[in-house]
Amino acid sequence: MSKLLKGLGLGAGGLVLLVGGGAAWVEVTSSQRSARTYETHRGDFPVPFPLTEAEVAALRAEREATLAAQAPPTEPALVGSAGGAPATGAATDPATDAAAPTDPLAGLDLDAIALERAVARGEHLVNARYACVECHGKDYSGGTMIDDPAIGRFLGRNLTGGKGSVVAGYTTADWDRIVRHGVKPDGTGAVMPSEDYLAMSDRELSDIVAYIRTQPPVDGDVPPPTYGPLGKVLSATGQWVTSAERVPDHQAAHRVEPPEAGVTVEFGEHLSKVCTGCHNPALTGGPQAGAPPDWAVPRNLTPHAEGLQGWSYEDFVAAMRESRRPDGTPLQLPMTMIAPYAQRMTDTELQALWTYLQQLPPSPTPKG
Repeated sequence: MSKLLKGLGLGAGGLVLLVGGGAAWVEVTSSQRSARTYETHRGDFPVPFPLTEAEVAALRAEREATLAAQAPPTEPALVGSAGGAPATGAATDPATDAAAPTDPLAGLDLDAIALERAVARGEHLVNARYACVECHGKDYSGGTMIDDPAIGRFLGRNLTGGKGSVVAGYTTADWDRIVRHGVKPDGTGAVMPSEDYLAMSDRELSDIVAYIRTQPPVDGDVPPPTYGPLGKVLSATGQWVTSAERVPDHQAAHRVEPPEAGVTVEFGEHLSKVCTGCHNPALTGGPQAGAPPDWAVPRNLTPHAEGLQGWSYEDFVAAMRESRRPDGTPLQLPMTMIAPYAQRMTDTELQALWTYLQQLPPSPTPKG
């Protein structure tokens, strides 16, 4: 070591300055990255989405059938003479005898029905596809994302209406920025893994917001994220960036409606977007910067020899729902966390996802 220091022209004091200067650079650079602000488009959508024309038409037809089944049998007309003349003393009044048309939807609260359906859709999205509880806790009052002395402590914030809620007073634009852009209301980046949710449609986000708002309020202040020494180095050197930095275009509009559910490549591609945070946008897997040490390297999901080549659909379902490889060996973190959600996915969703993965170009796994 002494020869190395002499060769660099450094003594013990020089080494201290070198190390101290590097630490100062890391501190300043990581702080500057954390303070960076982002401009996003203003996303706006209703919560809940109103019923579509097709939904209203279906409700009307269902209601008409119900009312028809409940209607009393028609009484036969009284006949007082040949030719069907009214009985003596009977009077007719077209203004009162003609049955006035009744709107079959009269008395139904269409807004309440729209909210009920939105909450049900949101519950499925949260519990089957977006895994919000992994970061925000089972009661949505806060949870642990990463808690490692070297990397840092990153906690999911309180999403309920209780004290300490981070979403109290959020507008739909605020929800859009934080969920799909990783940008907080003050414009700075968040630890929210928004790259997984960038493709989420307005309706899906609206449904999730509707569902979250039904959750019981829980009091609990969650501290902001803190970086450990390694986390600061990774941030300063650009090896670990916030999702706001990974969003390619903060001004791009989002699709309003998701693709129609079906075993199609389009729907499967839409579902696959939540996989890109770990498996990378090309779904070729590979090392993940900043991942906890007990996490496995994300697998290649393309039909390549290093990926899912030779897998059957049944193998894929077993991996998703049972955390089991085709050879029977168990999967590791973080895939073991996926099984409870995949078990709630519909067969149509899993089939669509598999259909999309199978048509990807076979590509090797990145090595670095």
